[in-house]
Amino acid sequence: MAGGGPPKADEPAPHPPKDQLPKVSYCITSPPPWLQSAFMAVQLVLHLTCSSLLMVTYAILDCVLCNLSGTFGVILAILLGFQHYLVMLGTTVIIPSVLVPQMGGGNEEKAKVIQTLLFVAGLNTLLQTWFGTRLPVVIGGSYTFVAPTISIILSGRWDDPDPVSVRFLDSVSVRFKKVMRATQGALIVASTIQIVLGFSGLWRNVARFLSPLSSVPLVALAGFGLYEFGFPGVAKCVEIGLPMLIVIVVFSQYLVHFVKPGKDILDRFAVLFSVVIVWIYAHLLTVGGAYNGKSPKTQTSCRTDRAGLIDAAPWIRVPYPFQWGAPSFDAGEAFAMMMAAFVALVESTGGFIAAARYASATATPPSILSRGVGWQGIAILLSGVFGTGNGSSVSIENAGLLALTRVGSRRVVQISAGFMIFFSVLGKFGAVFASIPAPIVAALYCLFFAYVGAVGVSFLQFCNLNSFRTKFILGFSIFLGFSIPQYFNEYTAIQGFGPVHTSGRWFNDIINVPFSSEAFVAGILAYFLDNTLHRDHEVRKDRGKHWWDKFRSYKTDMRSEEFYSLPFKLNKYFPSV
Repeated sequence: MAGGGPPKADEPAPHPPKDQLPKVSYCITSPPPWLQSAFMAVQLVLHLTCSSLLMVTYAILDCVLCNLSGTFGVILAILLGFQHYLVMLGTTVIIPSVLVPQMGGGNEEKAKVIQTLLFVAGLNTLLQTWFGTRLPVVIGGSYTFVAPTISIILSGRWDDPDPVSVRFLDSVSVRFKKVMRATQGALIVASTIQIVLGFSGLWRNVARFLSPLSSVPLVALAGFGLYEFGFPGVAKCVEIGLPMLIVIVVFSQYLVHFVKPGKDILDRFAVLFSVVIVWIYAHLLTVGGAYNGKSPKTQTSCRTDRAGLIDAAPWIRVPYPFQWGAPSFDAGEAFAMMMAAFVALVESTGGFIAAARYASATATPPSILSRGVGWQGIAILLSGVFGTGNGSSVSIENAGLLALTRVGSRRVVQISAGFMIFFSVLGKFGAVFASIPAPIVAALYCLFFAYVGAVGVSFLQFCNLNSFRTKFILGFSIFLGFSIPQYFNEYTAIQGFGPVHTSGRWFNDIINVPFSSEAFVAGILAYFLDNTLHRDHEVRKDRGKHWWDKFRSYKTDMRSEEFYSLPFKLNKYFPSV
């Protein structure tokens, strides 16, 4: 028979399941060789001081290309870290740009909030990579917290400030500071849910029942569920967004096959090349008058000089705790924010799993996931203390960048955290990069969210796809994971409020926020069905649970200790159980 039949019983599968993702250039534990890197850095400095621009360019490329297999130099690590910084800037700028004007702040307040969000993101990323899961994840702002924050803004108790507050708040918007302080109080209280669930080990007990099958909808929709931030954002200025989308795909997927020498440069630095090219193109359109006379909405999306951040940002400013004043507390707002924190917890669990896969680590043990959730609670606490106006969670776009570069090194992400802190203090310089037009960022999201969604689907390699039980759980949870949030979001867009609409905004958010999250709905449904539908030894294999059992603790797999053990010999005080 033409085409050949199925493989014989004794033949190995053509693509057997892999505990660790292959073909990753640098895995989670691959650090740069700092002595060799320092030598190359000295060479670069000599070129910079006595060479022409051409020789400088050659020196940089030479430093990158001369890295031997299994190592990469400090220049490579710094540039890869800078890419992570650029990618996380999108969410860091978009959220304050939406919230600060509604709070009553102007460009100056927006610039300070962005600086604070960057500073706290840098701190939280370092804490998570040192003491949390130790995965190469960026802990940044989260869209999940936007809805309860808007409810605080619309609560109606900020319009008539008392004279005493006006005297102490000086020239800064009174309404902005009062709203920010209320948001701080809600975030501080909300952080306790993740801190308790994480550090008490309760989330470990929940994660023990996760299987590859129930992880598929959770991780897949953690990426695919963010589709509304992809091409709709590109289309806001299609003459910039669409070229960016084409250029990033060409650089990362096509040119690497045609340009043999230096193909690793094109592959790993596709984001840098693409952003620079399209940003220059967008600036030429701006100075050439292409948007003169256009609507304010078009000019805001397309022009490179409309962010208002460069003029408003201070040259040097160090964010500090309670910079907006003492936080205020409201029980209803705190409960609503706690629900948002729980939703972010579930979404971040999917982000952790995706990052572990792209970093070529083994499946994350439940105790490590729980530890990471606890430190993410600390991240939300710091967000409340410093006053970012938003909570913290795993940056899904940065998890996608791990896939694009095939570099899952923890050290690279820690370097990116250094960039976050550095540019948050030097406000003017950070504002330059924060002024990248939003359609450029949206084009990057199209790639990164797709990568995260794809890694979720890849866990099907551990499952039996010929099982009707598997098909039901997958199809039902993924379909409702898209359908239920679509209903809630569509209802809100038309009516101006969610399907649950009572006099208590906090109660509305407790119901509306979780059902508006695709990853949350799909993940909870798949988890419930996978653990309640008929289970026996055969079903255990169908759901792929036997593949992950050996990674429950360090005792059953030594590779887990290599990837997830704490520094400074802290494992004896905080063991993996």
